[in-house]
Amino acid sequence: MSAMSGGADSVATDLLDSTPMRGRVRRARLFLILLYAAAAFTVGALGVLIGTTLIDGWRYLSLDLITNLPSRRPEAAGLYVALWGTVMVIGLTVLFAFPIGVGAAIYLEEYGPKNRLTKLLQLNISNLAGVPSIVYGLLGLGIFAVWFGLGRSLITGALTMALLILPIIIIAAQEALKAVPPSLREAAYGLGATKWQTTWHHVLPSAVPGILTGTILAVSRAIGETAPLLVAGASAFLLFKPTGLDSNYTVLPMQIYNWTSRPQQEFQDLAAAGIIVLLAVLLLMNSVAIIIRQRYSRKLRG
Repeated sequence: MSAMSGGADSVATDLLDSTPMRGRVRRARLFLILLYAAAAFTVGALGVLIGTTLIDGWRYLSLDLITNLPSRRPEAAGLYVALWGTVMVIGLTVLFAFPIGVGAAIYLEEYGPKNRLTKLLQLNISNLAGVPSIVYGLLGLGIFAVWFGLGRSLITGALTMALLILPIIIIAAQEALKAVPPSLREAAYGLGATKWQTTWHHVLPSAVPGILTGTILAVSRAIGETAPLLVAGASAFLLFKPTGLDSNYTVLPMQIYNWTSRPQQEFQDLAAAGIIVLLAVLLLMNSVAIIIRQRYSRKLRG
C-alpha cells in the first residue's frame, strides 16, 4: 500500500516538475498577483476618494445642513429641499418599478411560452439594462413630459427613473425565480395546487431575497443618477420642497452638481458634505432593504 502511494506521489511530483506544468503554475500565480493588485488599487482609490470627501466636507456636517433651504450664501445653504425631493422621487420610482418588474419576471419565467417572441423580448430587456442613463432622460422627456403632458414635474422624474431601473429589476427577479428548485414546484403540483397557487405561495416567497437584492442594486443606481433627471426636469436650484406629483423638484445629485459648478471653495466643501449625506441616505435605504430580505430568509429557513 505504501509502495502504491509512494508511486503516486512520485508521478505527481514528476508532473509538477515538467516544463509545461511549471509554466502553467507560473501563469496562474501571475494571474493571481494581478487580481490582488487590481483589487488593492480599486480599494485604495475608493479609500482616497472617501477620505478626501470626508476631510473636505466634515466641517459642514451639521443639523443645519439637513434643515436649511438652499441659499446663495454657503454658510446658510442646506439640503432640505433636495433631500425631500430625493426621498419622494425614489419612493415613487420603487412604487412604479417594483411591481411591474416582478410581474414581468413572473410572466417571462413562469407563464410565457418559450418561443421567438419571448426570446426577442428577453434580449431587448438585457440590452436595455446597459443603455446609458441619458437616453432614458430623453425618453422620459419625450413621452412623459411632452406626449403625456405631465411637464417637467416630480411624476415625470419618478417615471423616468422607473424606466431606468426596470430592466435591472426584471433580470434580477428572473434569476431569483430560476434559482428556486424545480422540486418545490413539482411538490406543489403533486398536492393539487394550481399554477398561480404554486407561484404565489411557494415560488415567489422563496425568490424574495434574490428579488430584493436586485432591487437594492437598482435603487442604488437610481439614487445617484443626475443626467436623466436633469433632462427630465429636475431643477438645479429650488427654494421649496415638492408638495404634489405635479410640483417642481430637485434631488441630492442635482444640488451637489450645482454647488460643484460654483467657483467658491466654500461651495466645493459643501458639495463634499452633500456627497456624505447622499452616501448616508443610500446606506440607510440599503440597510432597510437588507433587513427585510434577512427576515424573509429567516422565515424560509424556519
